[in-house]
Amino acid sequence: MIVSVTMNPSVDISYKLEEFRLNDVNRVSNIIKTAGGKGLNVARVIHLLNTPVIATGILGGTLGAYIENQLDQDGIEHDFLKTNQESRNCIAILHAGNQTEILEEGPHFSNKEKSEFLAHFRKFLKKGNIISISGSLPRGFDASLYVEVIILAHQKKIPVLLDCSGTILEQVLQVKEATPYLIKPNIDELNQLLNLNVNTEDLEGLKIALSHDLFEGIEWVVVSLGSKGSFIKYRHEYFQVKIPIVQVVNPVGSGDSVVAGLAIAIQEKKSPEEIMKTAMTTGVLNAMETQTGFVDKGKFELIYQQIEVIKLNEEKEL
Repeated sequence: MIVSVTMNPSVDISYKLEEFRLNDVNRVSNIIKTAGGKGLNVARVIHLLNTPVIATGILGGTLGAYIENQLDQDGIEHDFLKTNQESRNCIAILHAGNQTEILEEGPHFSNKEKSEFLAHFRKFLKKGNIISISGSLPRGFDASLYVEVIILAHQKKIPVLLDCSGTILEQVLQVKEATPYLIKPNIDELNQLLNLNVNTEDLEGLKIALSHDLFEGIEWVVVSLGSKGSFIKYRHEYFQVKIPIVQVVNPVGSGDSVVAGLAIAIQEKKSPEEIMKTAMTTGVLNAMETQTGFVDKGKFELIYQQIEVIKLNEEKEL
């Protein structure tokens, strides 16, 4: 079973407006509310692809109850640590081709809640064979939480897929005892992490970036390049993965869908090529749908057959 961790889940609310009137009343009838957070998107896609998954993290209040209810309706197994603090809303206002976001910070936790979550997390080490950790941390928690989760997983020889960014990712990677099995920065996050300015076309620059000491010991480094696909380091080899041109409806959540595909294929012990193709397929499928963190399984094979994996060391297609 795959365990998907979301430490700062939310109710994601999408308002679609023809026109956004600042400092005026905006009435909206087109409203979408979903159980949100990167790890919940991961869990949803894994579930839609008929793979056992359980979602965990910390939830509280009426919003936490709403998230659990949504997961129940979707048929996604979950087991969250409960808190008396209210979970958060994240609002997206879609207007005239633009997206304005209002993101609540959410609850503020202490070392007490950290200890309680680590104790709660230990139960998943008995049932999980892949741990996927996605997204930001709530206030009061720092990178040491992710470090301790990864070390606990290492003790049971469970691979950890870590999808976070910025200072948190940098601090985790500086602790070699907590080296994740896989990380998935996008090109902007990679540049921020290493203080570089590499673009999606600079394959040699990407090779040099991924050879940085910070990534030593990481089995997979998957760099999302948007419509250009991805650039991947697997062990000591480099790959360019190209994706087909499709009609993009909503790219939000495609990165989370990539993580879902990676988790599924790694759990199933697929070949490196199959892992890369599965991950890119799930990312493309999400971009073709209106709903965030959603894929149409019926289109999987069609997209899968159009993914190109190029081993850069030998400059030939696998």
